[in-house]
Amino acid sequence: MRLSRTLSVYIGRQFLYWFACVFFSLLALAFVFDLVELLRRIAGRQGAGLGIVIQLALFKLPTMAQMLLPFAVLFSTMMTYWRLTRSQELVVARAAGVSVWQFLLPALVAALLIGTFRTTLFNPVASVLTQRYEQIEAQIFRGRTSLLAVSESGLWLRQMSDRGQSIMHAQGVSQQHMELLDATVFLYEGLDKYLGRIDAASARLEEGFWLLRDALVSMGDRPPVREPMMRISTDLTLETIQDSFAAPETMSFWELPAFIEVLEKAGFSAARHRLHLHGLLAAPLMLCAMVLIAATFSLRMVRRGGTLAMAGAGIFAGFLVYFASDVIFALGLSGRLPVELAAWTPASVSTLLGLAMLLHLEDG
Repeated sequence: MRLSRTLSVYIGRQFLYWFACVFFSLLALAFVFDLVELLRRIAGRQGAGLGIVIQLALFKLPTMAQMLLPFAVLFSTMMTYWRLTRSQELVVARAAGVSVWQFLLPALVAALLIGTFRTTLFNPVASVLTQRYEQIEAQIFRGRTSLLAVSESGLWLRQMSDRGQSIMHAQGVSQQHMELLDATVFLYEGLDKYLGRIDAASARLEEGFWLLRDALVSMGDRPPVREPMMRISTDLTLETIQDSFAAPETMSFWELPAFIEVLEKAGFSAARHRLHLHGLLAAPLMLCAMVLIAATFSLRMVRRGGTLAMAGAGIFAGFLVYFASDVIFALGLSGRLPVELAAWTPASVSTLLGLAMLLHLEDG
């Protein structure tokens, strides 16, 4: 028997209602806890009042929303099918010949659409607000206005070209614009043939080139030559350099593929950004997996008893998937697993497990 349109709309509406209730409740709790934590961190700092704290908490809220989304889908699915089971509505649907796969379809479609919306539309907005949050947080708590991190040994950059590669080192970075102070450029032919070096008082990034001032050029056996000003071509931009030191969460889903290509061409590691990109692509599948897992622990609550135990088991399974995903992601970042495998494994395995459990309970 085919699932009627009326029943599909009814189940889908119930799912969306409980999803909205659970999602915004979790979001409100996360906002309150984050607000309290920011108030604790900001206590005693000059020029940081309640308005800044609320602004920071609001800027961080979209990131928290993306993290809470799988749990919201899990809890809302459990609430939806628990209510339908308790009111005997699913019993009537089963008696009419509707299978578990048919009345799970509306929730699966809704979860798929929510995941797609999160990846394609919500994530770009969240990335902008997250970037703004990190800028303000860095200025208030770490006393710097740039997200560019400089270690004790200075800043190192590597850029590739058709002729070879060049490695740049600087003792500091100007806060006003991308200008490296006390810069040294090591020139190579290919990957390992050393050609020479350029020592400059400063190197400022312009459009398509580095502008070196007061440069001393030392090439091979030739005597050093002083150049008041010289250029070195580059495909790096200010945004590329800054974003390479920032979290991938500050970048839009649509910008990530092109940025990863530029990043790898420039010699930076793009593992974090590639893992984040594939994690966004796998998000709709993960939400569908949460629907399947939740249905396993909610469809038979009334008939078999143990409502509280089954609900607790479902919640535990959801958190287990979350922590397992974190472990697998860490293995992907460390290089022990391919990035694509690390990003897609949690969602794929969770979906297969949910399907297997439902097959065993309903058709086994």
